[in-house]
Amino acid sequence: MSGDDGVWITRCEPEDVAAAGAAVDPSLPLAGRTMAVKDNIDVAGLPTTAGCPAFAYRPATSAPIVQRLIEAGAVVVGKTNLDQFATGLTGSRSPYGIGRSVVDPSLVSGGSSSGSAIAVAAGLADFALGTDTAGSGRVPAACNGIIGYKPTPGLLPIDGIVPACRSIDCPSVFTRTVAEAREVLAVLAPQVPLSPFDLAKSRLRVAVPDDESLSSVHPAAREAFEATVARLQADVVVVNLGDFFAVGDLLYGGSWVAERYLSFGHFLEDHPDQVNEVVASIVLGARRLTAVDAFADRYRLEELAIRCGRLLAAFDVLVTPTVPDVPTTEAVAADPVGTNAALGRFTTFANLLGLAAVAIPDAGRHDGVPSGVSVLAPGGADHLVLDVASVICGEPPGPRATGARDSEVDLAVVGAHLTGQPLNHQLRDRGAVLRQRTSTASHYRLHALDTIPPKPGLERVADGGGAAIEVEVWSLPAAGFGSFVASVPAPLGIGKLELDDGTWVAGFVCEPHALAAAADITSFGGWRRYLASLDS
Repeated sequence: MSGDDGVWITRCEPEDVAAAGAAVDPSLPLAGRTMAVKDNIDVAGLPTTAGCPAFAYRPATSAPIVQRLIEAGAVVVGKTNLDQFATGLTGSRSPYGIGRSVVDPSLVSGGSSSGSAIAVAAGLADFALGTDTAGSGRVPAACNGIIGYKPTPGLLPIDGIVPACRSIDCPSVFTRTVAEAREVLAVLAPQVPLSPFDLAKSRLRVAVPDDESLSSVHPAAREAFEATVARLQADVVVVNLGDFFAVGDLLYGGSWVAERYLSFGHFLEDHPDQVNEVVASIVLGARRLTAVDAFADRYRLEELAIRCGRLLAAFDVLVTPTVPDVPTTEAVAADPVGTNAALGRFTTFANLLGLAAVAIPDAGRHDGVPSGVSVLAPGGADHLVLDVASVICGEPPGPRATGARDSEVDLAVVGAHLTGQPLNHQLRDRGAVLRQRTSTASHYRLHALDTIPPKPGLERVADGGGAAIEVEVWSLPAAGFGSFVASVPAPLGIGKLELDDGTWVAGFVCEPHALAAAADITSFGGWRRYLASLDS
């Protein structure tokens, strides 16, 4: 279904998706993952509409961020709905239908990346790309109970994206776990430095909003926020966010809206019957702005940014609610501008200040309405905000830039836990990172066990009786290693395995009795090549 469900604008045919997936090299880091793409981001061969049918064009090439993910093995399943021209935070300003929260369809999905958030939350895609200028990659994450990661502005290229405010536009990523967001980041920006913090040992300094700053937050959402903050073993200090809110007010109330007019204002003027009235009124209002207004707002931002920067310098991260409340579709229809502004209370300032941010589910409201918190930090601290988000979500944080190896265990996997295989998520969910693809020493034999899902059994044999077998070595946080070992079912277990360079690491072994009736598949040199032989 495309263009009539509030989620998709263009959905790829299942047989095309299956064929693309079958052609992917299973050794790629995102092999086996499906990806939805917000329809203001170019995907070669699929129309880009920006939520406006009259604007549609069919690009010959994909946006660089899309191409990087495809080259890493991800398969596009479709283009998703959005507030028209990415102008809005409700998910309701689209001719392709109103986005509705997967938690409660009477509530809006949030926007503008409405369809991307719904697709991930509903399990229609493994992850999705959105964009985030005022909060479009975080607000819908909160409204649907998933992860919405917004990188440091400028970290990822915006080529091939229909601009909203080109100077501060950011691609964003929706996932169901923080670990998955980190995996996508590793493909999109492998140069990003890891966090220097060991959150298990370092006392984190956290700023949270004071009572005045939380005055617009629904009581149930505030209760959930406070319960979430209590999960952090950190030094927490309350601060006033008045300067941050003043920065946010500049985005729609100041001259930055002129960037939207520059990008697509003339199209709105030429197609008045083809555009959303609220979007048109916001963007065309920029015609009154002057160069004097632009400079005045720039000076005001510089003044506020200095004060906000001084506050942030005293802390490692700022943790806030993501949205004060989630409105109903009826409330948005009655007051489209007011409800939109309220949704962006804690998000609109981030890009103007150059911050990295990630929105995550919180402890949960007692009334069942979705809510969430955001972790923010100065630009460049992307892995730190993801690490703190991991702690709040009960996931292991990622590896650290220094000393990280001290608290990790190297684990060699040979079968169903390889990249792209059905149990690989058991590693990723625990924050494991792929370190190398290599092989065992040349005295192992591989057998196909009769298990569900199918798995191999590895057997060490006397010199001269075996072969080198393909393995991947993953670094697993020590905190997650114990639970992983406990989850391994018989006849498999974790022992020691020798690699081709003579080093020994933890690895999968098999009880001898299970090998007696198992087919010997050593000649294939690895589990993937054996599976490929079954399909040929």
